[in-house]
Amino acid sequence: MITWRRIDFDDFALLGTWLAHPHVARWWNHETSAEAVERDFGPTARGEEPTEDWLALLDGVPLGLVQRSRLADYPEDLAALSAIVPVPDGAMSIDYFIGPPDRVGRGIGTRMIGGFLGKLWQECPDAPAVLVPVVAANTASWRALEKAGLRRVASGDLEPDNPIDEPLHHVYRIDRPTGG
Repeated sequence: MITWRRIDFDDFALLGTWLAHPHVARWWNHETSAEAVERDFGPTARGEEPTEDWLALLDGVPLGLVQRSRLADYPEDLAALSAIVPVPDGAMSIDYFIGPPDRVGRGIGTRMIGGFLGKLWQECPDAPAVLVPVVAANTASWRALEKAGLRRVASGDLEPDNPIDEPLHHVYRIDRPTGG
């Protein structure tokens, strides 16, 4: 069973370890020193940043990270995404990774994404949709999104997180479920 809790300062060492693993570092491209993790995740942990960072726990054991944000809270990102695909008012986005290398490639990412979307729909009743841009080369990520029920709605150039990547991104979308 996957459960969730907000990231706090006690999780920063674990995040740094996960961010250093090659399967995470390839796509997240973060510095992993204690100072860098504090710089990048501290404002969210303190509530100074509108993004929310959630630790995913599988049977109580830390599994990964999911971030959620309202696209409107980041006007530059919203403008770039809106140039590729229509973005409904109130739309949100997520980003995610599985931390432990031995958990990758086992379908857990799809379960994590699907579970988090259920949480998002409950806690963000005004969010009509979730849009997720994924660098086109990150096949495992966009396949996990597809298996979790998102559909590709556009492709276009966005600034990649990792400068070694081409700018081509696929944009995935899922709308709020209707009827319960």
